[in-house]
Amino acid sequence: MKEYSNGEVTITWEPEKCVHSGVCVKGLGEVFQPKEKPWIKIDAATSEKLVNQVKKCPSEALGYYLNNEDKEIASSTNEQIVEVIPNGPLMVYGNIEVKFKDGHTERKSKSSAFCRCGSSQNKPFCDGAHKKIGFEG
Repeated sequence: MKEYSNGEVTITWEPEKCVHSGVCVKGLGEVFQPKEKPWIKIDAATSEKLVNQVKKCPSEALGYYLNNEDKEIASSTNEQIVEVIPNGPLMVYGNIEVKFKDGHTERKSKSSAFCRCGSSQNKPFCDGAHKKIGFEG
């Protein structure tokens, strides 16, 4: 995991989780610049804007914690929202519990991307395979 801090908030990035959806770049391009090193320019936006954008990460590759609080920060909402992304995953925003076919469960907060194309190697979660196969739906 890599961390980028502005002293007030620390953005975490787990590259192995990233599905390269581009949500971060499209939402806050002055901060998230994947062709640059370092690719996160944390001082290019306020802490509030950073946190709001990180919460939209579909794979949870991006995370955050406030430097003066616990590293575990749960979503402040109990509401769940489901969004069908055209030609992409099913996005679920909010606190949820995923029950797997083997019986184990995993708690998710912020946002989660679920595969709709059937080609993900990380089912039930999206791994970006829909782009490779030209999924339409």
